[in-house]
Amino acid sequence: MNARVLKVHPADNVIVALRNLSAGERIEFENETYELPYAVGAKHKFVTEDRQPGEPITMYGVLVGKATQPIRRGEPITTFNLKHDADRYGLEKKEPASWQAPDVSPWQDRTFMGYHRADGSVGTRNYWVIVPLVFCENRNVLILKDAFERELGYAQPEMYRDQVHELLSLYKAGEMDVVKKMQPFVDASQNQTLQHNTQAPNRPFKNVDGIKFLTHEMGCGGTRQDSGYLCSLLAGFINNPNVGGATVLSLGCQHLQVDMISSEIKRQNPKFDKPLLLFEQQAGTEYALMSQAIKETFLGLVEINKIERKPAPLSALTVGLKCGGSDGFSGISANPVLGHLSDNLVALGGKTVLAEFPELNGVEQELINRTPDNAKAQKFITLMGDYSAQAEAVGSGFDMNPSPGNIKDGLITDAIKSAGAAKKGGTALVADVLDYAEPIVTPGLNLLCTPGNDVEATTGMAGSGATVILFTTGLGTPTGNPVSPVVKVSTNTILKNRMPDVIDFDSGPIVDGEQSIGQNADELLEYIIRLASGEVITQAERLGQDDFIPWKRGVSL
Repeated sequence: MNARVLKVHPADNVIVALRNLSAGERIEFENETYELPYAVGAKHKFVTEDRQPGEPITMYGVLVGKATQPIRRGEPITTFNLKHDADRYGLEKKEPASWQAPDVSPWQDRTFMGYHRADGSVGTRNYWVIVPLVFCENRNVLILKDAFERELGYAQPEMYRDQVHELLSLYKAGEMDVVKKMQPFVDASQNQTLQHNTQAPNRPFKNVDGIKFLTHEMGCGGTRQDSGYLCSLLAGFINNPNVGGATVLSLGCQHLQVDMISSEIKRQNPKFDKPLLLFEQQAGTEYALMSQAIKETFLGLVEINKIERKPAPLSALTVGLKCGGSDGFSGISANPVLGHLSDNLVALGGKTVLAEFPELNGVEQELINRTPDNAKAQKFITLMGDYSAQAEAVGSGFDMNPSPGNIKDGLITDAIKSAGAAKKGGTALVADVLDYAEPIVTPGLNLLCTPGNDVEATTGMAGSGATVILFTTGLGTPTGNPVSPVVKVSTNTILKNRMPDVIDFDSGPIVDGEQSIGQNADELLEYIIRLASGEVITQAERLGQDDFIPWKRGVSL
């Protein structure tokens, strides 16, 4: 890789700056010389030939926009001279595609230590979940959270509470001058909490990785459709192989009824046999509800604590592929790493899932071509079309997807962002296409309809059965999930060094020319094996970052 610039695809008419390039600088690349009239920041792109208004800009080998004004050779593309555009797609344009599986013989006999469920699935964690069917029960869920986490050793360290206590003590002593002159508290994450301890010494249930408490603002008062989707999602979380049992709290009068969740769990998984505790508050007093829930949940924890980790093949993994806080290096380093890893897992018989449909805008035809089953290809087309039309109906099309942070770091149009995001899916053929909260059952690469919104997407992946989620980021995000470990993969080493308490794995060495995509992906797979075996935990798990936001199926990009 050139130390300063890169052309991603031979057909591209833009070149990516890997370092900050100065105005007037001469760039020698592929027997061509480019003199830059303006500075080009790292992660941004300059054109290889003059462009006139209406002429295409191509990156990753696909159309990513059209010029809105003249752009001189060597000049950077910006939001002022480029607008989003993407190629049209359809089943009638479908071309045959084939895939040569990579050589995975070095991984063929590798295993991880997982929790084997009666239905044949294998979890990377053994959690108990406590969920409300309606927002009216959120308070009760949070009371249970405080009681169980403190007593059973799952509560977060109280370093911030300790800081407030120290400040309060000084205030009571009349020492406000001391408070004002105090140096900032030492960042404990730099010396002790970065240690990835997987087991607190005071936990009585050694085989229970945690109790997870979900809250939400749904279940009643919205549309029946929203309650139906919530029902499918919650059932998916309870069915997730990482969950050993569940406590469900219901008020009693809401749209989402107890019999609905019970039926949906069984519909999704006829072999379901986990402990499932159902409680309705309107059957009596709050005290009676909570006391019974505490007792029976405790007994449930005793039961799932009997389950121990045992060896499982890598084909038992279900891995979500996600990006967020993306930058101009995402499609060059971390996303292709996930794609390489996804291809390896698919070749091993595992399941991977590529979501975020607004971030597949512009690469639809490639994915259609890679879907051998025409009915599934048509399902993808319908889901994409309906989603796009819904967004446009309220004046917020896919072209409005890139955030200010994305644009600042080189993702000028949604098509540029999407073409890079799609690299997470590798090159394997598409095995299945799923709507939000549909279970992942087919080995291979699955496409799952979710928003690009970080938490709505990761929530959807876990609800469909992902047991590990790989999450690439160029800007940094703490996003986590209650039941599926979220591995934060940085696109650049600067980010890894700046946010070590958030990032788990670094793909920056690819940009720096120190590693190939394959080498970095192999290291990441080794990390996943350790993670799935419970030998390490993610930074999001360490921080207790249990983000849960159901998608209401409204417009969310």
